This record gives sequence, structure tokens and C-alpha cells, in this order.
Amino acid sequence: MPEERKGEENPEAAAEKEVKGMEKGNVGNKEAEEKGESIEEGSEKNEKAVKDEKGKGTREKEEQELAKKGEKRGKNKDIRYIVRIAAKDLDGNLPIHRALTKIKGIGTRMARNIAIAFEQEEGIAFDSKLGLLPEQLDEKLEGIVLNPEKHGIPNWNLNRRRDLETGENRHLVMADLDFGLRKDLQRLNLIKSYRGLRHSWGLTVRGQRTKSTHRGKGGAIGVMKKDARIAMAGGGKKTEKKEKK
Repeated sequence: MPEERKGEENPEAAAEKEVKGMEKGNVGNKEAEEKGESIEEGSEKNEKAVKDEKGKGTREKEEQELAKKGEKRGKNKDIRYIVRIAAKDLDGNLPIHRALTKIKGIGTRMARNIAIAFEQEEGIAFDSKLGLLPEQLDEKLEGIVLNPEKHGIPNWNLNRRRDLETGENRHLVMADLDFGLRKDLQRLNLIKSYRGLRHSWGLTVRGQRTKSTHRGKGGAIGVMKKDARIAMAGGGKKTEKKEKK
């Protein structure tokens, strides 16, 4: 008998719960009657209010989680989808170190080093989206791209070390890179070096074999076809006969 009494609820407590539930229902019904609504409509409104409260709680939790990750709702509304750096339109949805690789003359390693140097100077993560940067920092980033040697990037990472004219270590990008390459080829051709001549002829420069590969480069080399030889010979005879006449 005592074991059964432990599992049973206290009758007084159960009665109190029923009274409280009836009072809550009566309050909701009275409010509905005052507004001229039916009891069913009042109960539906109470259920909607409970659902709205639950929804607010879940939204607040989601916003807290996003805030912890550093991504709040509405942050991507201010993103710039096109950012112009060093006369090149870059994708603002990409991270900084990936977007910079679209600039001619900057590879993955150089882009990562530039993004890390920018992070050390401005405190913005190197893998943050380029479009989320404020416009005032575009000039700062462009300055690092054009003159990386002045921002702590090592000389072995530059593409123009010990320039022949100035003797400086530089990194060329975009039009400057094309102009520098054209100038080097002109200099090699002017001094009649082997590399310069091979470049001018359109042939390979670094010792590759050309018997079976690189057939489309350079001028026509090899035995002339029979039909072409006969045509050349016939044309020569006609010109000789005309001269004799």
C-alpha cells in the first residue's frame, strides 16, 4: 500500500492545478468576449502568441550563434561585388588572397603574402571577403600590390630582381609586366644573342628538339613538294621566254 501512494499525486495539488487552468481559460475567454470574438478565436490567438514567443526565442538563439561566428544577419548587404585594384576589376565575393590572383603577375603564393602583409598592417583577416573592405582601404591594398618590397615581402618572391637599368628589386604587374617583357626581348634581339634570334624566328629557345614537335613554329623548313617545285620551275621558264622576245 505505501508503494502505491508514492506514485499517486497529492489530490490537493491536482485540484489546485485544475483551478489555475480553469482561471487561465476563463481569462482568455473573457478577453475574447469583450472584443466581440468567439471562444474558439480567442484560443487560436493564444496559441499563435505562444508560437510567436517560441519563434522569437529561436531567432535570438540563431543570432547569438551567428554573432559568435562573426557573421551577423544583413552583413552581406553592404558587400561590393566588383572591387578595382591595380586597374583590374576583382570579384568581391572571393577572399582577399584568392581575388588578388586575378591580377596579371600575381600568383597564389604572392597573393597570400600580400594578404598577410595587409592583415598585419590593418588587422583584417587575410581570408575575409574583398567586397567587405571599406573603400578607404582599397588604396592601401593597391599600394602593397604595386610596391610589395616596401611592406616586408622578401625579395625572393619578386619577379623583377636586380633590374638591368636601375638595379632595384621590383615586382611588375599588369601593363608594366607586358612592357618589361617586350623590352627584354627587344634588347636580346638587338644584341643578336642566340635567345633573341630564336625569339624573333618564333622557334624554341631552351634547347627543345624540333624534329617531331613544335612543327607550327618558325618558317617553312624541309623538302619542297614536287607540285610546288614544278610550278616554281614553270613560272621561271615563262619569264625567261618573255625576256628573250
